[in-house]
This record gives sequence, structure tokens and C-alpha cells, in this order.
Amino acid sequence: MKYLYIIFIATLSLTTNGQGILGQWETYDDETNQKKALIEIYQTNDKYFAKIVESYVKGTSGICEKCEGAKKDQPISGLVIIEDLQKDDDEFNGGTILDPENGKTYKCYLQLEETNKLKVRGYLGFSLLGRTQYWRRKE
Repeated sequence: MKYLYIIFIATLSLTTNGQGILGQWETYDDETNQKKALIEIYQTNDKYFAKIVESYVKGTSGICEKCEGAKKDQPISGLVIIEDLQKDDDEFNGGTILDPENGKTYKCYLQLEETNKLKVRGYLGFSLLGRTQYWRRKE
């Protein structure tokens, strides 16, 4: 029985940690703490991407009017906002993040702070000049 308990705990630990950053995450407004969007992080080969599954922001057109290039005037839902991240120890970096509210693209990195808490940092130039958000894993 003792060994069965140890195997159960080890399996639970591997399952939780194995989830990593993949899956669905909820974002919240920095000022109001209102839920803004549901984001899905996925992996293609050795790179990580994220797209908006659903936007909860009311009073917007649902279109990325300020985006540039191929993303201009595309629907917010389904829009890929994080591209080309690579795993680097306990961090995911080397990619970009798009802010659909202003249409700007920033360098970014992600770091899993806890099983259900993801640190998302967008920045210009150096990571000191930027903004950090914390996303919560959808339950």
C-alpha cells in the first residue's frame, strides 16, 4: 500500500509538471482585474505559439484594426499573438507577442511561476523596459 501511494504521488507530480505552459490561460486587465481573454498556448515542432480563443472585452469591434501586415483587420478570436518562443531551461523566450489593443509587437518571454500562474513579459530592447502580466490557467 505504501508503494502504491508513492507511485500515485509521483504520477500526479509528473502530470501536473508535464503540463508546462501548454493549454488554455485566462488574461485579466491590469487596472480593473476584469477577465479579458482566453488564450491557448500550443507547440509546433520545437516552438511555442499562442492564439486568442475568445475575447471578453465589450464595446470593441472584435477586429484587430491597429494591427499591421497580414493581421490587420483580422478577427481578434483566432488571432495568433505569441510566435516563435523556444524553451530555455525554465523560461520560454526568443519570440514575440502582439498587443491587439495597440497593434504593436514586442519581444517576450514566458515563465511558469506556479502550476496555474504564468508570467508573461513583453518588452522593447531589454527586458527591463516592458510590462509583465500574470495569466491564470483555465480550470
